[in-house]
Amino acid sequence: MKDKSVILIVDDYPLNIKLLEAYLLPCGYELLKAANGKEALAMLAGNQIDLMLLDVMMPDIDGFEVTRRIRQDDKNRLLPIILVTALRETEDRVKGIEAGCDDFISKPVDKTELLARVRSLLKIKDYNDLRSNYQKELESEVNKRTEELKQASAKLTAASLDTIYRLSVACEYKDQDTGGHIKRMSRYCAAIARRMGLDENTVSAILYAAPMHDLGKIGIPDKILAKPGKLDPVEQDIMKLHTVIGAKILSRSNEECIKLGAIIALSHHEKWDGSGYPNGLIGATIPISGRIAAIADVFDALTSKRPYKEPFSLEKSMVIIRRWSESYFDPHVVDAFVGIQDEILTIKEECATNDHQAFDIPELSALLKRYECNEVHNETCKIGKLYGY
Repeated sequence: MKDKSVILIVDDYPLNIKLLEAYLLPCGYELLKAANGKEALAMLAGNQIDLMLLDVMMPDIDGFEVTRRIRQDDKNRLLPIILVTALRETEDRVKGIEAGCDDFISKPVDKTELLARVRSLLKIKDYNDLRSNYQKELESEVNKRTEELKQASAKLTAASLDTIYRLSVACEYKDQDTGGHIKRMSRYCAAIARRMGLDENTVSAILYAAPMHDLGKIGIPDKILAKPGKLDPVEQDIMKLHTVIGAKILSRSNEECIKLGAIIALSHHEKWDGSGYPNGLIGATIPISGRIAAIADVFDALTSKRPYKEPFSLEKSMVIIRRWSESYFDPHVVDAFVGIQDEILTIKEECATNDHQAFDIPELSALLKRYECNEVHNETCKIGKLYGY
């Protein structure tokens, strides 16, 4: 808080200014002086003024006009202004009030009246400043808390997505590239959805829901999931059930993200021409989230190593995606996907790390190999001893 209140005296007669100085200086006020309206407005722009004593009858710009201009400036909207005038007509005072002044002092100026009015308006100014500063501090604190909430929300969002990734990985644990596939696929889906002009809430929902597309594989036998060769007809029918199983697991949830996950799980193997499964849906009857997930899933499968194949090049994979437009894939989704090739490649590179390695337990891998060779059948307890279970 300032030690002294600053008062600006505006009058075109130096003697009037000297008189006001003589009254105010002994009270400890800091005084600034202006000889006309233009000079007063200029000083007001460059100084912190607490109160203005303003003569009315001045050349060029009179006190009424100076007051009007001051009140048009938000910064000085509440600046106390006392009009010092020899005018005594009611209409002149009304004019001053309409212009925005706070008080009047008649000439010749009475010292006692002057000091009383100045002190009164300065108290009001102090109160307004206190309220304004409190409001600013409150707004600053609200902004600070809002930013903290945003950061906390962002952390919670990241944790939620990471949880979905990791639980989805758990359902396909024996797939050596599950972690990378899930992240790539979900980010592909979000990028395609954004390119298609879907709103950000939908894009975000798809980002969260897409990792659960193959959740139903938890119900498919390992020997089918990890088979290096082509599946026979019976195995293919069993594999197709992962769509229904996933939808069943995710059904009856009240969370929109989980509901969308159920839709994607059930529909991401449907095909535009109706030859997909499990329901043989055709064209736009396939949910848009399922149509988007279909391309993202197939593209990642084409460009990734699998037990039964080596990865295809980006160029070859794109050729295949285009070739299957209007048969397997919604042509509008294909157009969106092709239109963001550079973004797709960036996502692929960023998610290249094999997340599955973070879960690797050598003792488990060795024990499973021995088990598959029928060398041991009841040694799983050894793993528990190694890790304190």
